[in-house]
Amino acid sequence: MKRYANLDHVTSNKSFKDMRKWQKERRTKVKDLSVNIEQCPNKKVREINENSGRTSYTWIGHSTFLIQLNGVNILTDPVWAKRMGFQKRLTEPGISLADLPEIDLVVISHGHYDHLDFPTLKKLKGNPHYFVPVGLKSLFFKKGYQKVTEMSWWESVEHEGITVHFVPAQHWTRRSLRDMNTSHWGGWIFQTPQESFYFVGDTGYFSGFQQIGEQFTIDTVFMPIGAYEPEWFMADAHISPEDSVKAFIELKAKSFVPMHYGAYRLADDTGSEALDRLYREWETQQLPQEQLKVLLLGETVIESGA
Repeated sequence: MKRYANLDHVTSNKSFKDMRKWQKERRTKVKDLSVNIEQCPNKKVREINENSGRTSYTWIGHSTFLIQLNGVNILTDPVWAKRMGFQKRLTEPGISLADLPEIDLVVISHGHYDHLDFPTLKKLKGNPHYFVPVGLKSLFFKKGYQKVTEMSWWESVEHEGITVHFVPAQHWTRRSLRDMNTSHWGGWIFQTPQESFYFVGDTGYFSGFQQIGEQFTIDTVFMPIGAYEPEWFMADAHISPEDSVKAFIELKAKSFVPMHYGAYRLADDTGSEALDRLYREWETQQLPQEQLKVLLLGETVIESGA
C-alpha cells in the first residue's frame, strides 16, 4: 500500500511517550474557553444565494469557506459537525447548510475528520464535483460519490473557467488504524485571468511556501493559524500565527484571511490567543492593516462587480 510523505522528509510521527508528556502539560494550563469568535451580525445569505457573477468569499468556520468565483460556488473542507471526537464544537457554523446555494465544486485538503466529514457532504445542495488528494478517490467511490477528480501535487485542471491547482502542504493523515498516510494532503489554488485564491489546507511551516510564491501570483490566501500549542508537539503539522505571517510574506499575496481556529479544541491554544499572536506579529512585521482580513463567522467579502 502506497504511503505519502512531506517535502524535506519531515514526519509528524509522535510516540505514546510524547502523547503522555503533552497530556501532563495540558493539565497544568489554565485556559479561558469562554471567549469565542463572534457571529457576523449582517450575514449576506440572500446575496450569496442570488449571486451569479460577483466574486465573494464567506467564512463558515474552521477551514470551511464558500468561495464564489466565475459563477461557480466552491466549498473548501466542508464540515458542519457538532462534535470532533469527544470535543463539542465551540462555535456554530456561520451559515447553515440549509442557507447555502447549490454547490458546484468541493475541494478536500486531506482526510482528517475535521476536514472531511461525509455526513456534511451528504447534505450539500446541488451535485458538486469533488477534487481530492491522490489516494482518497477510492473512499469517495465507496461512499457513492462518482464525480471525483484525484490530484497529485503540482497538477492542474480546468473546471468551468477556473484553473484548479493542487499544491504541497506539510501535514499527515489518518482515518482508521491502518490507513496512516495512504492518501496525500495539500492546498488548492483557484485561478482565473482576473484573480486567484489559495486555500492552504492544514500545514506546518515549510519550504513549499517559497516555491508556491515563485510559481503563482496569489491575491487572497486562506491561512491556518490555530492548533499550534504545544509547539514542540504540533509544529510539524500546524503552523503558528508567527510562521503564518512569514509564509504570507514569502507567498507575496495581497490579502491574508485567517482560518483553522476557534471551532474545535484540537490543541491547547484558544481562538483568541491565536488571533492575539497574529495581530502582534502583523504589527512587528509592519504589514499594511488593510491586507489582514479577519472575518467573523458567516461574514462575506464581495471582491468585485460582474
